[in-house]
Amino acid sequence: MKKIILASFGFSMLMSLSSCSSVETAIDEKSELIKPNIIVFYVDDLGWQDSQLNDIDEPTPWETPNMLALAKKGMNFTQAYSSAPTCAPSRGGLLSGQHPAKTNLTHVLGAGIPTPQNRRSQLIEPYFNDHLADDVLTLADALKANGYKTGHVGKWHLGHYASNAPTTAGFDFSFDKRGVHSNSKQRHKDFDNAQFPLSEEKYPPYSEKHPDGISYPLDLVTENALNFVQENKDEPFFLYLAHWMVHTPIVTKNKALLEYYTDKLGIPFPTTPDPVTTAGQTNPYYGAMVTTVDWSLGRLVSLLEQTDDPRNPGKKLIETTYIFLSSDNGGAEKSGPEIITDNLPLDMGKKHTEEGGIRVPMVVTGPTVKKNVNHHGIVNQLDYYPTILALTNSTIPKMEKEKLSGLNLSPVLQDENKQATFDNGEVRKNLFWHFPHNSDDTMQSAIREGDFKLTLHHLDNSYSLYRLYKDGKRFDIEEKNNLIQSPEYADVVKELSQNLDQLLTENNAIFPKLNPAHEANGPTRLLVPEVASSNFNKKSRVATVKLVTGKTKVKEAYLLLEIAKTKGNKKRGKKFITYKKVPVEINQQELMISGGIPEEYDAYLFVLIDDNNFLVTTDKYKS
Repeated sequence: MKKIILASFGFSMLMSLSSCSSVETAIDEKSELIKPNIIVFYVDDLGWQDSQLNDIDEPTPWETPNMLALAKKGMNFTQAYSSAPTCAPSRGGLLSGQHPAKTNLTHVLGAGIPTPQNRRSQLIEPYFNDHLADDVLTLADALKANGYKTGHVGKWHLGHYASNAPTTAGFDFSFDKRGVHSNSKQRHKDFDNAQFPLSEEKYPPYSEKHPDGISYPLDLVTENALNFVQENKDEPFFLYLAHWMVHTPIVTKNKALLEYYTDKLGIPFPTTPDPVTTAGQTNPYYGAMVTTVDWSLGRLVSLLEQTDDPRNPGKKLIETTYIFLSSDNGGAEKSGPEIITDNLPLDMGKKHTEEGGIRVPMVVTGPTVKKNVNHHGIVNQLDYYPTILALTNSTIPKMEKEKLSGLNLSPVLQDENKQATFDNGEVRKNLFWHFPHNSDDTMQSAIREGDFKLTLHHLDNSYSLYRLYKDGKRFDIEEKNNLIQSPEYADVVKELSQNLDQLLTENNAIFPKLNPAHEANGPTRLLVPEVASSNFNKKSRVATVKLVTGKTKVKEAYLLLEIAKTKGNKKRGKKFITYKKVPVEINQQELMISGGIPEEYDAYLFVLIDDNNFLVTTDKYKS
């Protein structure tokens, strides 16, 4: 489907070159640029308080001089958000421009059978996708169709099998190895990873060192990003540099940097690989990872500063390139017994819709971006897609543009006092998040509108209301004072709850279901649908189940088709099972549910949701 869209789009682009030429010429004359380059520098799990960009209250011990230097070159957004509190959906949102609820990619490792997280769970998370659909027009697809060379380096996490690899999602080049972030069983001993041979001819050693003159082991993630820029600078390029750090494993290959942070924190150098369990920002391994990512950014910016742009004579690449720096979600505070970081003053962290899970650092620099500005407006990574289209004078089909969830920030980048609007001229009123996953208390949806944040708790459908700001100043970003019972805010609750409900409906959000095995869910759980008999017609390939009479009516149902996939190499790659969701027909009068099974699937099961919102899965059947 995407190939058809791109083919017809490419043809329309050729046919419209003459009509667009006057627009492009006007833009070029005004900016004196020919097709600016785009870099998205995406860090994994870097919290809002893990860098020095928005350092408030207790200063962070982690040093990020290159992030600070980048902010002086452009605009730092103090109230920036990811579209989700975990990595896969936020990456999908960035590259598709669509809200994760809309693409049903709301968490990681989806396409499984909906089951309770554990025996104490009252809720069951819904089925969700494990990859972007093949017909999604990604940002890479769009820029490639507009004449850009496209490169992905680092983490992908948007599909574990070949049909969804980066090169089928619009990228001309992809390098997905971990580089210097490989795991180690003896992290207190295993430094300067020798598996990466240094070729000084291809990868010249970096001259700049920080902090305190510390040098860095070779990182092939960084080197491949630099190499992509060097090899493609003759054409406009889009680089999506998605670092594996600072995600787990919490490990560094840089002994000198680890020593630097143990000395700074006043703690002994580790003599065992045991987890760090001291509270706050006291994990020296994590600090070394944060500063290593900052070093990587510095290398990239340094290359842009030193390299002439062959397409724009007299200019360096730094003058013709837009850089978007951010993180996929808030900081991960813990991993098992290990304390990684602390998002204070923000509440919670990764996997939560509280501020600590979704507020992220964000800096944008480039030819038309105002320098050394702190912008305090609410922005979202869903805005990257339409903004980059505008900055590059790129176009996509109208039907694809209408799917985008964000808005064009380019007016704000030029003047922080301007307002960004949608194509119809409307100003965005709010942002929302939908995370029906993990434990019962994290299954939440939330909306941020003006100074307020309203959270819907799916366990009991209750709300929490917090006033984050008041009169333009910080008020309760900690989300400590729940105002839900205050009569003064009754109208705010009513408006925000209605707006959240509308957004969830418009974006086809799928909600958690009740677990019939949990006693707290009441006596109606004993009346959930049961299968009386099943049948598979091999000739028509139609599967049918007949239900027991006297049970609660089925209001929704679907089939899950089982298929084996291979991650990586087809011969040596890791095999795993995944499921595809397909619709069924419900015959209420006959108590029959049926659906077709394509030939490539040899196992299936039905998922049933009754009128009381209980979810039941049938046995797995062979076709």
